[in-house]
Amino acid sequence: MKSAPLPVKAVIFDWAGTLIDFGSFAPMGVFVETFAELGVEVSIEEARAPMGLPKRAHIAKMLENERIGRAWEGLHGAIDETSIDRIYSVFLPKNEMVAARYATMVPGALATLDWLKANNIAVATTTGYTRSVMNHVLPEVEKQGFIPDVVVCSDELIEGRPGPLGIYKSMVELGVYPPAAIIKVDDTEAGLAEGVSAGCITVGVTLSGNHAGKTAMEIASMTPDGINQIRADAGEKLSKAGADHLIDTVADLPQLIARLAKSG
Repeated sequence: MKSAPLPVKAVIFDWAGTLIDFGSFAPMGVFVETFAELGVEVSIEEARAPMGLPKRAHIAKMLENERIGRAWEGLHGAIDETSIDRIYSVFLPKNEMVAARYATMVPGALATLDWLKANNIAVATTTGYTRSVMNHVLPEVEKQGFIPDVVVCSDELIEGRPGPLGIYKSMVELGVYPPAAIIKVDDTEAGLAEGVSAGCITVGVTLSGNHAGKTAMEIASMTPDGINQIRADAGEKLSKAGADHLIDTVADLPQLIARLAKSG
């Protein structure tokens, strides 16, 4: 497990389930609706499984699910690149509209971003969303007080997550290095793998993300034992994916960085 060097130079955040969209709901309903429109029923759980990947790769991974793949082939024939393109062409315009409706910042995110700025720690973002989706999200985020300096989108890279190129592009745009002085914060395996493959310190968020799959109000209404179970289940998955550290939400990041600085 990597500790933070002194000082941490930058934090690179994911978007849905990390900075915005508590519970990571925006893509899920769109995947379900898109497949249904093409005659294949999928569950929210099946849609969530590949979260964090670029969205075209996410669709390809869903089709690798034995049940979904069999249903698709029964209706449309063999799965190939044309199949993925067909699904993606239906999915993308729907996602552009829905993502903006789920662009509310996670509670405490703005305070964390202010703290990072006050401590001269640069901020960038990477995402499985395309630029066309983020063009709908960013105006909503700006209304809430956040204008990111760097936004790297999945369709701007030759290879997206779980590879490191989004991190590298962020480093170049920020002018910050080495990767070991950078923290990557994410709620998905693919997003954490992006940080691991680049050599960053990785932090998984357990309660606001894809694995919890609940709104902030739903979490707040749960018993401590229920919250602890979600935290443990999500934490186990994120740790297996390479998370060096775990936090509930990005609101907890300043305390983690301060703690790592003391231990370092």
